[in-house]
Amino acid sequence: MPVPSWAWVTGLTAGAVAVVAVLAVQADQGAQPAAASGRPSASASASARPSPEPSATAGVPDGSGTGRRIVYSLGQHRVWLVDADDKARRTFAVWPGTVSPDPGSYTIGTRTDATTGSDGVQIEHIVYFALQDGVNVAFSNAVDGSSPPPAAAGAKTGGIRVRKADGEALWAFGATGTTVRVVP
Repeated sequence: MPVPSWAWVTGLTAGAVAVVAVLAVQADQGAQPAAASGRPSASASASARPSPEPSATAGVPDGSGTGRRIVYSLGQHRVWLVDADDKARRTFAVWPGTVSPDPGSYTIGTRTDATTGSDGVQIEHIVYFALQDGVNVAFSNAVDGSSPPPAAAGAKTGGIRVRKADGEALWAFGATGTTVRVVP
């Protein structure tokens, strides 16, 4: 006697659910994304890459506030994406522009998917949070993943360039209204 079709469907469905459950457990226990490491060199160029540093998971700076926020350290050239429980989800090195915001608390006001940066490079994931000396200050990444060339003498640039993967993470984390704490 042949097996009824409903029995086949039930068996296949149960098998598929079991396979998905096993894969989900394996994925949860597998390698997790690590925070990007590296610090920008003093003279970044179009082909330069940040050099490795000993601590890719540097602690969130003291005095950077509490709660869910983005922390930007002017001295370390580093950003932290901090959850509501005050734990860094991700930290990464950045290439600052020539105009830096004063230390303090800011709020993301505008986000732009993509445009051309003041250096002529196509950029994306632009997250504006400050205005300093008439220059908009924002995080962004180059579409092609390159680091910014050194600014021309006397140029005022407020773009804080990040790696492509870090730009995607910052874009996902930094909705309009998100706090940005700038520390020395």
